[in-house]
Amino acid sequence: MQNAAAITAERRRSRGTGRGVEPHDKLKMDFTKLDGLVPAVIQDADSGEVLMVGFMNDTALAKTKETGFATFYSRSRQKLWTKGETSGNKLAVQQILIDCDDDTVLVKVKRMGDGNVCHTGERSCFFRELG
Repeated sequence: MQNAAAITAERRRSRGTGRGVEPHDKLKMDFTKLDGLVPAVIQDADSGEVLMVGFMNDTALAKTKETGFATFYSRSRQKLWTKGETSGNKLAVQQILIDCDDDTVLVKVKRMGDGNVCHTGERSCFFRELG
């Protein structure tokens, strides 16, 4: 079995010049870097606003693709959760993009319910400015 560094190096070599686009059915996430998790940046598909960042394991990503609603892995509760399962503010997935290192996803969503994504009741989790 290859270690994470060897897998990453092989993926980089296999990408070639970057002039071509890898077919969608060949794309695979690299879950080896963060203990089986990848960051998931959640963005409003219409406005481009970043709404939140969560983490997904392979099961959460598969469930997101299967159901069409953003599902995450809770590091504190050690279980899957679908955004809006209790509040009704679900995130309907419009598109999933992966970064050039195969270790982060950008999930473009349509906000459901009242549209507030943050657990504080704010529209986005990014509403405070660092001074």
